[in-house]
Amino acid sequence: MPQKRVAVAMSGGVDSSVAAALLKQAGYGVSGIYAHLWPDPEQKSTVSDLENTCRILDIPLHQLDMEKEFRRLVVDYFIQEYSQGRTPNPCIVCNQHIKLGLLIDRALETGAEYMATGHYARIEPAPDGYRLLKATDESKDQTYFLYTLGQGQLEHLLLPLGELSKEKVKNIAGELGLTTVSRSESQDICFIPGNDYRAFISRHISFQPGDIIGVKGKVLGQHDGLAQYTVGQRQGLGLTSTEPLYVIELDAAHNRLVVGSKDQLLHSVLLASQLSWVSGQAPAGALKITAKVRYKAPEVDAELHINDGGAEVRFDEPQQAIAPGQSVVFYQDDAVLGGGIIDAVLH
Repeated sequence: MPQKRVAVAMSGGVDSSVAAALLKQAGYGVSGIYAHLWPDPEQKSTVSDLENTCRILDIPLHQLDMEKEFRRLVVDYFIQEYSQGRTPNPCIVCNQHIKLGLLIDRALETGAEYMATGHYARIEPAPDGYRLLKATDESKDQTYFLYTLGQGQLEHLLLPLGELSKEKVKNIAGELGLTTVSRSESQDICFIPGNDYRAFISRHISFQPGDIIGVKGKVLGQHDGLAQYTVGQRQGLGLTSTEPLYVIELDAAHNRLVVGSKDQLLHSVLLASQLSWVSGQAPAGALKITAKVRYKAPEVDAELHINDGGAEVRFDEPQQAIAPGQSVVFYQDDAVLGGGIIDAVLH
């Protein structure tokens, strides 16, 4: 029986390297695929490590130039969202359009039957298609970044690390002699040096100073441009107050920064649009779920209502610092139902 061919999206890190190794051990015909997304001073070192890993694993490595697509679909989106007073998550958009969108298409065009990644998540066959499940090691679970996956992608996607802990992955890499085991994990946005998004944004957006106001409309000071602030921010407001003040809202329509107390950051309802459903279909009627409003936020109990293509999420307990532009992801037990982009919050 001929081998099933899989292209592994490789980043130079330990996770994708071990994913490739596990698939080869399982009998797949494996190749590595690396997408050049953004000019990076460490790119030469990354590619060198990748080439060494592929030599150890005895698999070919294919390199693709996707800088134009990445700039148009991810970077331009990031800048546009900030210019409108929103807080985007570029990693979700990159997964949706690049890594688990165009890259899967490119992999299949090379003759591969599957693409694989080093994400910590699981895919399970179901009677009506495929389900996306949280990783066994929930401390490493990355399904928050994968909620835009649909049946078309899941059919051709393999996630070999979904059942493993990070410690186990590192042990496998060490046993195989992979140098990627010593590479540090990047926690930064890949196209922003030092994760200094304010400096990056300042090169693309003309900051317009405006009023800082309290929730009742009183002018308290001046801001330096809305794109430099995020909901929940406390430091760097330049205000003197008898109580701590936090960013409550970025009012882009009036170029105003609204600040208030920590309690005023709490909201019981959010509205979301640009919805994506793993099954391909929105659920009917009200549905009890758990939801995450940020990657590092806990899952919390909520009720989901779908209205005219949008979602209303009513939390059992008020949630803090919900930022328009971020994603909300819907779960039932271990399964990802889908998610969307947060548009607004209500008390």
